[in-house]
Amino acid sequence: MTPHLGVVDSDQDRPFVVADIPGLIKNAHLGAGLGHRFLKHVERTNLLVHLVDVSLVDSDHPLDSFNTINQELRQFKPALADKFQVVVLNKIDLVADPEQLNRVKAAFKQAGFSPRLISAKTGTGIKELTAVIRRHLFERDV
Repeated sequence: MTPHLGVVDSDQDRPFVVADIPGLIKNAHLGAGLGHRFLKHVERTNLLVHLVDVSLVDSDHPLDSFNTINQELRQFKPALADKFQVVVLNKIDLVADPEQLNRVKAAFKQAGFSPRLISAKTGTGIKELTAVIRRHLFERDV
């Protein structure tokens, strides 16, 4: 339950720092859990990457957790929810039913996002995801 920092680096591109900020729960904006401490970390970011474990998402209500987090961000400071956001559907290698993945993808697309599909285990989609993040951080016209 502590934020972790890491550096994404390669020989060809500029490195950037990522922060894994777990533990945002309902009423975090009121200080529930580690709310204010974690939300202050979010204030210093240039963009938000929502990492969604697609193997655990309720495909009938795929946006519930995502919407809760964004609501907490907005209630803490409205500008936080207005930051550029990347939705990442992780653990695609664990989804046995392709229709489940399609329903989750469609729900995020309907909400205005282009979800990135990755598998941290197999490496699928990681290069594409880092390219999207780099373009936003360093080109600013994406």
